[in-house]
Amino acid sequence: MAAHPSGERFTVELEKGTNWWGAFVIGLAGTILVIGLAGYALLALGGVAITLFIVLTLVGVFLCFCLAELAAAFPDRAGGLPSYAFETFKPLGTGVAEHVGGLSSWAYWLGWFTVAPINAYLAALYITDLFGIPLGGTYGPISDKFGSAWSVGVIVTAAVILLVVFIPGWLGIRLGATFATILGIGSIVPLVLIIILPFFKPSTIDFGRVQLGTLPDGVTGSWQLIVGWAFIFVWTVWAMEAAACYIGECREPARDAKIAMTAEGLFGLFVYITLPLMLLAVLGTTGFAALGSGDANVVFLGYVDAIFGANEFWRWFIGLALVAALLLSVLNALIGASRGLWQNSVDGVLPKIFSKTNKHGSPSTAIILSLVASLLVLLVGSPLQIYVFSNMGYLFALAVAMVGFGVFRWKRDDFPRPVKMPRIMGPVAILFGVLGLILWIVGGYYAADYAVGSGYRWLFWVGLILLALYVPLHRGQARPHPDATPRGALASTSWA
Repeated sequence: MAAHPSGERFTVELEKGTNWWGAFVIGLAGTILVIGLAGYALLALGGVAITLFIVLTLVGVFLCFCLAELAAAFPDRAGGLPSYAFETFKPLGTGVAEHVGGLSSWAYWLGWFTVAPINAYLAALYITDLFGIPLGGTYGPISDKFGSAWSVGVIVTAAVILLVVFIPGWLGIRLGATFATILGIGSIVPLVLIIILPFFKPSTIDFGRVQLGTLPDGVTGSWQLIVGWAFIFVWTVWAMEAAACYIGECREPARDAKIAMTAEGLFGLFVYITLPLMLLAVLGTTGFAALGSGDANVVFLGYVDAIFGANEFWRWFIGLALVAALLLSVLNALIGASRGLWQNSVDGVLPKIFSKTNKHGSPSTAIILSLVASLLVLLVGSPLQIYVFSNMGYLFALAVAMVGFGVFRWKRDDFPRPVKMPRIMGPVAILFGVLGLILWIVGGYYAADYAVGSGYRWLFWVGLILLALYVPLHRGQARPHPDATPRGALASTSWA
């Protein structure tokens, strides 16, 4: 415990209740978001989608390596990517660090908590279909141009999912990691199996269908198309950074940071490239056009049907695997971004109430906020609309994090830390960060045209307005963390 400038006392650390495996397996929630993107991307872009997956995923792996160094340098900071901005921007002035760190954490929370209602809604759709749950009456949309109609059965099921998944998040990182391990095995094993299934029947594979620079018939290429879809991609293919949210709760964070982030990045590289590649090699653009939908359930069922033929076993296999994957993402969304709010509240930037923890060592107020906000956003009933304004927060935080890493390597390269990446990564990070900010503005403006449809560019402005809510939330009492010297910083492992 430590004293706050106001005289009150607060917790400066969350429970140290996990290790690299806990951080890795909860972070898998980011990696498996590919299941929701792959079908829509391949349907819209064909082989060009594979190119985008390769290029943007490599940048995501780069980001994971940057975070491995930052997590080891600041091992007691919770919340991952956005919480490091408070430290990395300090050479540019305390005021800059305070506002960049605070805005980054708020943006990150806006980007991640919305994953919970989106994926709870999708999981509810699959559950009601698999188990024949009555849908009940239909309500909505909120207005002609906002939201979509939803059924009572789906919304109630989604709300129950949010409440049930909230429980392990509330009860601490140990139970959260155990819960995530179960869901991770239940989703990752089937996901890897789906990737290798065609090799059991090689005649179904035709890599000639994978033409990296070719769009589907009837799609006209343009730079707006590419940047709009690139904006949509990064919400998923950079999400493997989520493992960093839990490094501060590892028992040996300086050691575990390198292991967890390297494992997350490399596994993400494998999944993000091979899954869409195999989908296209089996179905081709004509197969996707015949399916007529990019929905994960439709796409994966069509995929296994093309390999083995339709049967009830595969319907349940795919359905339950997707539900497990979506539940893992809901868990991470509720508890991950909440830790960023907690850390910046401890820093004195965001409202003091977010620094409260419960007896289980979890950031109680921040998690409750995530749950309540998720239940409200659930009523929008349109995952794609939520997707756009959500990413206006998420991509901003990602881009700022890469710029911050570059500033850290430029101005504080002598800072003691046990993991040190090659020197060239500093300027490259700044370059990627600036390009990310350009994509955030330009791609964010055009993304709704492709994710939602014509007439929805106003979602870009909704995202900016939500980001601006940081202003009334800012406290202006930034304080240094009491542990200025990172633990475990005596030995240095240089990757230079």
